[in-house]
Amino acid sequence: MRKLSAGEIAGLIAAVAFVLLVGFLAVPLVKLGRTLDETSRLVRGVADGTTPLLGEVTSTVTSANAQLTRVDAITANAQQVTSNVAALSGIFAATLGGPVVRLAAFSYGVRKALSARRKGEVGKRVKAEMRSSRRGGTR
Repeated sequence: MRKLSAGEIAGLIAAVAFVLLVGFLAVPLVKLGRTLDETSRLVRGVADGTTPLLGEVTSTVTSANAQLTRVDAITANAQQVTSNVAALSGIFAATLGGPVVRLAAFSYGVRKALSARRKGEVGKRVKAEMRSSRRGGTR
């Protein structure tokens, strides 16, 4: 067997150290590769799940827009009805408001007059009965 020189021993130690360093660095690189593979699968899964979701969102938004169009039409009709009712009440107030108010005032006056007349008649009867009871007369 041949005797190794100091340079050869140093080279051998350097080679062993290099092999150990490569082995030590290979473990994290393999783990990093697995992580990247998992990330790729996850991104693929998200993309596969997102595509149908986007289709559903698109159909939902389309349906919502159709409903909003209907609501706009209903709102416009309600606004038109409101303006028609306002115009009709204005016409009613202008044409029938004055006579109806006069009729209400007249009927109020008639009721008050009748009520006062009844009170007067009742008062007269009470006074007459009181006078007759003082005189000693009974009915």
